[in-house]
Amino acid sequence: MQACAFSPDGNRIVSGSDDKTLKVWDAKTGAELATLAGHRYGVNACALSPDDTRIVSASDDSTLKCWEAQTGAELTTLSGHSAIVTACAFSPDGRRIVSASVDKTLKVWDAQTGVELATLVGHEKYVSACAFSPDGRRIVSASHDSTLKLWDAQTTAELATLAGHTDGVGSCAFSPDGRRIVSASWDKTLKLWDAQTGAELATFAGHGKEVWTCAFSADGRRIVSGSDDNTLKLWDARTGAELATLAGHTSRVQACAFSPDGRRIVSASGDKTLKLWGAETGAELAGLAGHTNGVWACAFSPDGRRIVSASWDNTLKLWDAETGAELAILAGHGKKVFACSFSPDGSRVVSASSDGTLKLWDAQTGAELATLVGHKKYVCACAFSPDGRRIVSGSDDNTLKLWDAQTGAELATLAGHTNGVWACAFCPDGRRMVSASSDQTLKLWEAQTGAELATLVGHTMLVISCAFSPDGRRVVSASYDKTLKLWDAETGAELATLAGHTDWAEACAFSPDGSRIVSASHDKTLKLWDAQTGAELTTLAGHTELVSACAFSPDGRRIVSASEDNTVKLWDAQTGVQTWEYELGGNGTATAWSPRGGDLAVGDNLGHIVLLRLQNFSFGPVLVTPWQHNSHRWIPWRRVHSRWHFGCPLCRVWSEVAASALGAVIACPHCGGSVKLNPFTINADWRSIAAAWKAVANDE
Repeated sequence: MQACAFSPDGNRIVSGSDDKTLKVWDAKTGAELATLAGHRYGVNACALSPDDTRIVSASDDSTLKCWEAQTGAELTTLSGHSAIVTACAFSPDGRRIVSASVDKTLKVWDAQTGVELATLVGHEKYVSACAFSPDGRRIVSASHDSTLKLWDAQTTAELATLAGHTDGVGSCAFSPDGRRIVSASWDKTLKLWDAQTGAELATFAGHGKEVWTCAFSADGRRIVSGSDDNTLKLWDARTGAELATLAGHTSRVQACAFSPDGRRIVSASGDKTLKLWGAETGAELAGLAGHTNGVWACAFSPDGRRIVSASWDNTLKLWDAETGAELAILAGHGKKVFACSFSPDGSRVVSASSDGTLKLWDAQTGAELATLVGHKKYVCACAFSPDGRRIVSGSDDNTLKLWDAQTGAELATLAGHTNGVWACAFCPDGRRMVSASSDQTLKLWEAQTGAELATLVGHTMLVISCAFSPDGRRVVSASYDKTLKLWDAETGAELATLAGHTDWAEACAFSPDGSRIVSASHDKTLKLWDAQTGAELTTLAGHTELVSACAFSPDGRRIVSASEDNTVKLWDAQTGVQTWEYELGGNGTATAWSPRGGDLAVGDNLGHIVLLRLQNFSFGPVLVTPWQHNSHRWIPWRRVHSRWHFGCPLCRVWSEVAASALGAVIACPHCGGSVKLNPFTINADWRSIAAAWKAVANDE
């Protein structure tokens, strides 16, 4: 990929490639809209006219071409250069085009007729870049001769030579007010110049290799650059301070541009990809398009290396969480797929479908391992037990079922609800399960036998969501009666009613330390609650449509929300202040944090699964709940001390810790990574869980 540019309205992106074509893309969804074929060799540059009606392209075939922007039809060929054309740009009024060439010249063309108007001669080596000033009166050019030149756009007279770089200059751009020029050079620096006098104002150093491209933001406050070191950098255009490094490409970044609203950056790389980035944070917005209907669930593998998505197109997809590459299509369900989950060791995936079945899949190959048949209506929910040995499912046939996770054999049917089961979950130690139903109740179940332990009565409409606290002692539920409720997970007693939403409560989750609860509602807000008292702490307002999903980051510092207003938002989990937003192509339907917290997966109703790489956010230590267990038999005359262990989510290895480490930030004894242990414990044998992770610490 050699070139990229946003349309003036920011809704489309045009790219040019060495495959001889240009492509037009939807800037929100990443969908390909058109292919423009006609050049005989690779395309080096492209630009859209200010009125968004035409595209101009520059090619290795020594020509430029003008195209109709809506249909992609070729309008005219601009011939005159005697060598490769490296760059092109429209004048602000759209009437002229300037081009730069390896033949050491620039040319000015009539944009309507393609007639050559003037040739600008002066550079000693090939000209690599060119641009009109915002008022259209001047042209700046950059050359392999290590200089830039300013030209009078009307008379084509040379006005000034900007000397200072010590190697070729690959890119240049005027600031939006026309007062400054930025240049990018193979001497690994950018320079800022006074556009009137040509005086050098500042040097921006930071890239490790040649800098190939640069651009100003629409407000002139920031500059983005792309380099042979495979990164982009954001700079403060006034001070020259480096603001962020945008890492993700695997080859040279050859072109970059800000969206007209300044919120996004597009980059083109030799790795044959375009990437979208959040311009404020530098977060990578890598769209993983592929499903042909809505994505309704997504999850990271326990090691964070893969993502699974479940769609109403009847399929699941496996993705590489680092590159965004599609790894496998899991096809086999006959109807919509509602839910999916990885096994604790990450080797398998379970899915639940409206065809009334669950399926087990090999998470490496995508091969179908087993079909779990038994429910009489569609299956809404599924989950692996913490030890990976069992699967629980919830169905519209009013039942839950327990399955053997290895063979797919049905172990038990849990009957008791009088309407469909919408959600189900295992407690952290795997001993109990909770289910939520349209019959307005939740039920607690014994996980080994499937025996019903308690019915949690209190909601007055269907219960849509439920979750155990990190220590397994409490349950939170969300209902269409506009409330959440806190329950004692042992007795089923109601502890508190969390009232405050003015419309259906859609989702709920505990913070990793168990101190807070977040809820999402059809009233377009989220709310933070005190998990001990049920008191409302704050309202997270900002979405303009219902909020469908919410989750705490693994360090507990941030909350992500997805909404039908087509946005994903990040919030400060302490203050409730919105800190970031990304615009999706469709309604946000599902979201998941990576185990380390640096990445987000988000699904929408159009079938996109978007990987958001939060490069320039700081994350704290991942919060982990330790386990307390005495593996020795009790001996009356001998004092036996309890032992504490924790599973590190960073390296997937279990380690013993001293009681004094509870509540503290420690370095994992195995990988050295920073984790924070919760001050409370799960009082159960940790070894079956560690065995499911396939990383067991030695037990004395």
